[in-house]
Amino acid sequence: MRVTLFLTVFVVTVGLMLGCEKKHPEKYPSEETELLLFCGAGIRPPADELVETFEGKYGAKIVPDYAGAEVLLSKINLSSQGDLYMPGDKQYVNQAGEEGLILSQKSVCYFIPTILVQKGNPKKISSLHGLIKPGIKLGLGHPCNLPVGRIAKNIFEKNKISWTDVEKNLKFQAATVNVLGMQIQAKALDAVIVWDAIARYYSEHGEEITIPVDKNVISTVDIGVLKFTKNRELAEKFVEFAASEQGRAIFKKHLYSVEPPK
Repeated sequence: MRVTLFLTVFVVTVGLMLGCEKKHPEKYPSEETELLLFCGAGIRPPADELVETFEGKYGAKIVPDYAGAEVLLSKINLSSQGDLYMPGDKQYVNQAGEEGLILSQKSVCYFIPTILVQKGNPKKISSLHGLIKPGIKLGLGHPCNLPVGRIAKNIFEKNKISWTDVEKNLKFQAATVNVLGMQIQAKALDAVIVWDAIARYYSEHGEEITIPVDKNVISTVDIGVLKFTKNRELAEKFVEFAASEQGRAIFKKHLYSVEPPK
C-alpha cells in the first residue's frame, strides 16, 4: 500500500511539474530578469514589438529608454548602468566599444536617408540640390547628437553641396528624427531628411524623394551588450533575438530595411 501510494504521488507531482513548464514562458535562473535598453527614438516602433515579444517568450522585463544616440551615450557614461544600446547608427556603438563599454554587438537593420516633402511636393523638390533653392524651409537632425543629422551633413559633403548654402535654408534642427516627420505633418517645413522607415509613417502627410544609392550614405543599426549588464546571458539572448529571422520580420513589418539597398 505504501509503495503504491508513494508511486502515485510521485507520478502526479512530476505530471504537475511538467504541465506547469508548458504553460509558462522560459525563465532564467538568475534573479536579474530586468534589462535596461537604451534605444534610438527612430527605432521605437519595431523596438516596442521586439520588447513585447521577447518578454512574452522569456518571462523577462525590458525597460526601454528612447532618445537621440548621443543623449543615450551620455546617459550610459554618467549612470554607469544599462544592459543594451541600440542607436540609429552603428558608429555610436563602435564609439562606445572604443570606450570599453560594449561586450558584443550585432547588426539588425539598415536606415536609408530620404527626403520627405509636403504632400503633392508644392516646392517641386526633386533632388538634394533642390533643398538649397531660395525659399525652401529645410529641417535636419542636429549633427552633434542625432545620427540622421550627422549623416545628412555627410551626404551634402559627398555631393559637394556647400554647408553654407544648406544653412541658408536650415530653419529647424531636431533632437529626434520623429520630430522632423511631425514638422512635415504640421506643414511647418517644406522638406526634411529622415530615415526611410520614418518617412513611410508620414506618407499621409508627405512624399518621399529618393536619394540615389550612389549619392546616399546608408546607416547600419547595431545593438550592443553593455559592460554594465547584470545578466549578460539574457542581454545576449535579446541581441540574438533582435538579429534573428523573427526579429528581422518585426523590423520588416514596421517598414524598416533588413537588407542594404543595391
